[in-house]
Amino acid sequence: MTTDASDAWKQWHATREETVAAPYGPLALTATHWIEDYPDGRLPDIPGTWATDGDAVVLTATGADGLTVAGRPFSGTARLAADSGPEAGAQVALGAKRLVVLVREGVWGVRVYDPASAARRAFKGIDADPYDPRWSVPGRFTPYEATRTVRLGNADGRERGFALVGELAFSLAGRERTLKVARQGDRLWAVFADATSGDTSFRFRFLHPEAPDAEGRTTVDFNRAQLPPCAFADHFICPFPAPGNTLDVPIEAGERRLTRHDSN
Repeated sequence: MTTDASDAWKQWHATREETVAAPYGPLALTATHWIEDYPDGRLPDIPGTWATDGDAVVLTATGADGLTVAGRPFSGTARLAADSGPEAGAQVALGAKRLVVLVREGVWGVRVYDPASAARRAFKGIDADPYDPRWSVPGRFTPYEATRTVRLGNADGRERGFALVGELAFSLAGRERTLKVARQGDRLWAVFADATSGDTSFRFRFLHPEAPDAEGRTTVDFNRAQLPPCAFADHFICPFPAPGNTLDVPIEAGERRLTRHDSN
């Protein structure tokens, strides 16, 4: 069984590296522009004029700007909702670049994904510890009576709300521990730090346990701890760990940091 789990982890790790290095993966993000920071509507190195209007972004451009919307050359004015699908399918493009419209707490922005980014070209892989069954333990999820929204610092220096849905309890290194968790799709989502953070690992990591069963049971597998998007590009707005989500034990498992190849 350990061999099966180890093989599954190897496949997971390989898939993670492929996803990160994809043409419009996190390494391709080169900018995040908040439209309210540009009253004239002119975003750096992006043609057209961008403005907000209630529940949409209004883009105005000419044919000479070279933008496409929904895959067609664009000229005129368009109301754009936030992109909800894969970055590769963003509504607006500029050549090979994808201009992804997003909104966070009512603030609208545009992200630039460039397959030719320097970070993507320099990518050598993700340092991760080999699978170790000691880091995969039973967990029990206890939901809160109602979602609790807390204000957390984000990697871009701003503070935003983060919706916590409950706590995940597990035993690790001889002690009972808990992590406050959110939901992301059908999985739980923990943002955590540990005794390796900022030293032999990135300053915090993400964990996505499987959805709990009817009795709240799931598996807490730190072998699949992963780097947050902001480990790959400075333009992501990853939330920091909630209070209480810094473990005092070194989690020597999962993804640690980007592979470094020092020149000799």
